[in-house]
Amino acid sequence: MKKQRYMNFLNKLCTISSLKVVRKVFSLALLIVVLTSCQKEPQEIIITADDYHAAVDKITEVMVHDIFSPPVASRIYNYSNIAAYEIIRQEEDKYISLVNQLHDLKSIPIANAEKKINYKVAALVAYLEVGKNLIFSEDRVVVYQDSLYNSWKDIDKTTFNNSKAYGDEVAEHIKNWYASDNYAQTRTMPKFSVNTEDPSRWQPTPPDYMDGIEPHWSKIRPSIIDSAAQFKPARYPDFSMEKDSPFYKEVMETYEVGETIKKEGETSEKLEIAQFWDCNPYVSTHKGHLMFATKKITPGAHWIGICKIASKKTNADFAKTIYAYTKTSIAIADAFISCWDEKYRSNLIRPETLINQHIDENWVPVLQTPPFPEYTSGHSVVSGAASTVLTKIFGDNFAFNDNTEVQYGLPIRSFNSFNQAADEAAISRLYGGIHYRAAIDLGLEQGRSLGSFVNKKLKMNKEASVVTK
Repeated sequence: MKKQRYMNFLNKLCTISSLKVVRKVFSLALLIVVLTSCQKEPQEIIITADDYHAAVDKITEVMVHDIFSPPVASRIYNYSNIAAYEIIRQEEDKYISLVNQLHDLKSIPIANAEKKINYKVAALVAYLEVGKNLIFSEDRVVVYQDSLYNSWKDIDKTTFNNSKAYGDEVAEHIKNWYASDNYAQTRTMPKFSVNTEDPSRWQPTPPDYMDGIEPHWSKIRPSIIDSAAQFKPARYPDFSMEKDSPFYKEVMETYEVGETIKKEGETSEKLEIAQFWDCNPYVSTHKGHLMFATKKITPGAHWIGICKIASKKTNADFAKTIYAYTKTSIAIADAFISCWDEKYRSNLIRPETLINQHIDENWVPVLQTPPFPEYTSGHSVVSGAASTVLTKIFGDNFAFNDNTEVQYGLPIRSFNSFNQAADEAAISRLYGGIHYRAAIDLGLEQGRSLGSFVNKKLKMNKEASVVTK
């Protein structure tokens, strides 16, 4: 009997111990499940078109600070946007690669399919990395990058690291591409030699009498046009200071328009138009022994700003925003190559020089004459090209309020179309006293022909891209 009671006690004790073990195991398993369920999945890094606009604005801001000439600034926009476009178009079936369309551009590296990549992050990384490499004040971009990257890293570190690595890889590919566009070689070419024997040839102008800027820009490899001379404009009126000659009449028109504006003073709308489209990145002011510079955006940057306005007005998504910037940048960059090819071929003297020599030695134009030959008008060529491309993207009769120059103390101007804005940008050079009529009209024609060529030859969007507004 005692033995049986002892055995029953042992069995009960083992049962209790087993239950405790089971309970402990169950409790531990339950705790693991609870803790696992409490761990949140990484959030998605959300990137919008506004983030891309902000990145473009940052590169523009640094370019203004560094005082890049209009042609060089166009090169920076061009390569930076192309880098971003080639990444983002992989995520959007309707957009077509620029490989085999742009001269010498090879296929970018393919992303690792086994790694999670946010293509919008990668596109922004590539844009900023290329832009940073093409400006001087890299530290200003680095600070901006660090701020962005740290915020994205906090959301999803793994995806960010994968995306950044891919963006950097594509940026390196684009860097290798643009290293062969002859830009580096032009840095070591001789300065422009001024011809003082021929009265029709360009001479440095007041107040700084600077050397001609970028005399070898026609040697830069274009993006889409066949050659720098492809859109060579018609010839300007033959140089002559005979009072009944067409050329002299154009000189007098520039002089008289300038005099009228000065008499009208601050009430002159022509003065407002001239100032609005000035877009001279370096205007020097002399007061006694003191000299200081006013920094502003270039003509190309103004049209990049208009591209931003149109993209925001239509609520363009991230991919379409990059598409619009990229196509516009390509047209602007090639327009500068085309224009500069003609400038240093014709090498025509500026109105200010002739008016001071033959009409009024004290005459000063409304705008400061930029340091390069007169024909054709750079702003006219670039405005013609950019407006033609933007019309193709966003539609004709696209009304918009241009606030691009507000940050430089100038009021908003409103336009019913991109073409109307281009017409005003072109005629502003006459109002400013820095160009003759032929350079404006034929320059606008030159730019629009180039823009039409870009629209016809460059295939970027599989769908119809025109939006009626």
